[in-house]
Amino acid sequence: MTSETLAQFLASLPEEERIILTLHYVKSLSPAEIAAMLNVPEGAITRLIAAGRGRLTARLNLGPTQTSAANFPLRQ
Repeated sequence: MTSETLAQFLASLPEEERIILTLHYVKSLSPAEIAAMLNVPEGAITRLIAAGRGRLTARLNLGPTQTSAANFPLRQ
């Protein structure tokens, strides 16, 4: 899978999830840092990360054993 393909899948997510996943995986911010930045509860950020990762997993057709954060090549 190319980074362009992954970017297309990421772009297909709802805006809120796309922003949160980008901040978390591309900018390497923790859920606590994102929550402070956006002035929302940390639990909400954690849920959005999980939801976004779940949508990406479904769209990329990854199996349940491949859904860990380590398998998403978004962090640099």
